[in-house]
Amino acid sequence: MKILFYGFRHSHIDGLFSRAQNNARVEIAACLEENEEARKSAEERLGVKFDNQSYGEWLKTDVDVVAIGGRYGDRGNAIIEALKAGKHVIADKPICTKMEEYEEIARLVKEKNLKLACMFDLRYMPAARAAKTLFDGGEMGEVRNVSFTGQHYLNYGNRPMWYFEKGMHGGTLNDLAIHGVDLITHLTGFCMKEVNAARCWNAYATKEPHFKDCATYMATLENEAGVLADVSYSAPPLVYGTDIYWNFKFWCDKGLVTFNFKEPNVKIYKLGETEPKILEGVVDEKNYLDDLLDEMEQDGNSMTESVLCTTYQALLLQSKAQ
Repeated sequence: MKILFYGFRHSHIDGLFSRAQNNARVEIAACLEENEEARKSAEERLGVKFDNQSYGEWLKTDVDVVAIGGRYGDRGNAIIEALKAGKHVIADKPICTKMEEYEEIARLVKEKNLKLACMFDLRYMPAARAAKTLFDGGEMGEVRNVSFTGQHYLNYGNRPMWYFEKGMHGGTLNDLAIHGVDLITHLTGFCMKEVNAARCWNAYATKEPHFKDCATYMATLENEAGVLADVSYSAPPLVYGTDIYWNFKFWCDKGLVTFNFKEPNVKIYKLGETEPKILEGVVDEKNYLDDLLDEMEQDGNSMTESVLCTTYQALLLQSKAQ
C-alpha cells in the first residue's frame, strides 16, 4: 500500500510516520508540508524528505492512502479532497472541526466505499485491551456510570501557536474529549444518546482570552448510563506521569473497573469481595495503521463506522458547549 503524508503541523503525526516506516505492508510515497517552519522541524525530528509537488498533483497518482497531520481547522477540507480523489484516509484527531465537514466526509466514505482511520491510540493501551475483554465477557454486568479525567498541560509557547488562531483549533472537547468518547464507545458498544451539559471556558491561556482551554461535559449513553468528564488544559507538566492522566472509571452492576494511561493493568473492585482484583494488561501487537490496512484488505467497515461515530459525538459535544 502506498501512503502519502500530508501535513506535519502537530507532532502526533510522528507516531504514524514511524509506524509506516516500520510496516512491511506500507510504502511511503511522499511527504508534503507547505509551511516552511513545520518542514524544517520535521526534517530535524524525523529525517523527513519532502516533495515539492502539490497535494492536488499527488492525489492524481496511484497512492492508496493519505495520512493527514495538518492544522485541525484544515483537516476537514484535506480529507474531503482525498476522498473525492478515491483515496483511503488515516488522520490524527480530530478528523475535522465542523459538522458540515463531517457530513461530507461521511457521505463520501459511504458513496465511494472508502476507509477512514484515526489515531485513537487509547484503544491500544494494555489496560484498555484487557478491559475490552472483560466487558465483552459480561463479567461485570451492565455499565451504569462512567467518569474520566484527561487534563493536559497547556505548554503555551511550545505548543504549536496555530492552536490559538481563531478557527484552527476547533474546541477543547473536539480536541481532547474525543479520545475518551472513542474509548467509551469502543469498550461498551454504546454511543451517546444525549448531551446533558457541556461547557468550555478560558481560565489558563490568559494571553489568548478567546481560547477556551477548560472543558467538561455530562452525557447519557444509549443504555442510559451517565458519563461525566473533565478534559481541560489545566494540568501542570507533571500530569503525564501521574495516574490522573486519562483515568477511567466504569461503574457496573457488579462493581467498579478502573485504569489509567500510566499503568498497564486494570483494577477491579467487585461486589462481595474485600480486596481489588488486578487484571493484567494485554499488549496489542497491532495499531491503528494495521487496523486500517486490514480493513482495506478485507473490505470491512467496522473501524470506519466507529471513527465516524466518534467524530460525530465529539462535534456534537463541542456544539453544545458554544
